[in-house]
Amino acid sequence: MSATPQGSPATLPLAGLKVLELGHYIAAPFATRLLADLGAEVIKVEPPEGDPVRGWGSQVDGHAVWFSVHGRNKLSVTLDLKSADGKAKLRRLAARADALVENFRPGQLERYGLGPADLHQVNPRLVIARISGYGQDGPYRDKPAFGAIGEAMGGLRHLTASPGQTEHPPPRCGVSISDDLAGMYAAMGLVAACWQVKGDPAAKGRVIDVDLVGSVFSLMEGMLPEYGLFGWVRQPQGAAIKTAAPTNTYPCADGKWLCIAGNSDLIFRRLMAAIGRPELADEPRFANNAARCENVAELDAAIAAWTRTKTGAEAESILDAAEVPCSRLYDMRDCAEDPHFRARGLVLPVQDPLLGEVLHPAAPFRFDGVSAREMVRWTGPAAGAHNDHVFLELLKEPAE
Repeated sequence: MSATPQGSPATLPLAGLKVLELGHYIAAPFATRLLADLGAEVIKVEPPEGDPVRGWGSQVDGHAVWFSVHGRNKLSVTLDLKSADGKAKLRRLAARADALVENFRPGQLERYGLGPADLHQVNPRLVIARISGYGQDGPYRDKPAFGAIGEAMGGLRHLTASPGQTEHPPPRCGVSISDDLAGMYAAMGLVAACWQVKGDPAAKGRVIDVDLVGSVFSLMEGMLPEYGLFGWVRQPQGAAIKTAAPTNTYPCADGKWLCIAGNSDLIFRRLMAAIGRPELADEPRFANNAARCENVAELDAAIAAWTRTKTGAEAESILDAAEVPCSRLYDMRDCAEDPHFRARGLVLPVQDPLLGEVLHPAAPFRFDGVSAREMVRWTGPAAGAHNDHVFLELLKEPAE
């Protein structure tokens, strides 16, 4: 199967940028999905059997539902990089590209004869973003890793536990957050390097090294300097946070949970009036945030006593009217049906030739003059769907 896709609208900021993806599973494909949403031409190079992630999750007639989003706006070609022909085609693709994103284990591309030194021989200005578990050097370089390992070693999973909970392990957040973070950082680094190369006719291509562990570790706010200066190790916070109060998640009568952030003095006063406890706002022990943090257990108990008498929607409506920041904990049904998500175009009904009509999340950025729908130009294709378009039309190879 082959297809000729529509081009990127000139109004998209990365229209004209040519990117190769040697990605599998999550991190590199997530990086290139962002770049493709922004208008870059992304050629996803898959093994003949396709990206292994095509076998993940729910399926329709053998096609992975997730891949509709994961592979959207990308050209899919299949190559056997172990073969001489596959390597030769990859080099020709690299010669016309501005950038390449890969997430093999360190050293794998070099073993194929396709490492940065090899690729820079055919394209000295090629930007290469490399994503791995632990990075391209260091003592853990050759260890295998998936997203859960990035969360664990980067410091995030330690924080997701409930204080004092030892019976159950700290939960993961439910998605492969370290892969997504690494993909975002790789995309950011790639665009920065391409900007530098574009601005200097004599510039050489750069190699960008991003790893899952370091990507998660970068989010640990002030925890490293606190440890270095004072020896402090931040402990699990549960649903609250030690530096602000009241900020927590409270049970409601219908089994829903309501997240409430009432930690500024003015908002705290409005919150106490809304829950029928205005006298607490005048108590000296709740006079400011520092005092509230010292007495947070009493505050949380008072708020929870109120939320338990309301459904999640009722409590949220009352606090919205009082201008207190709050939200029920949304599941995907809530997201898909919420009028704000729909009005902002965050939920897009899209026709997928492999699946029928599916819902896609919109790109996470908006540009004037470009609709959310224009940024989803096509859905994730079948493996090798664009072989003829890429090899015959773009590379001008003779038909076999």
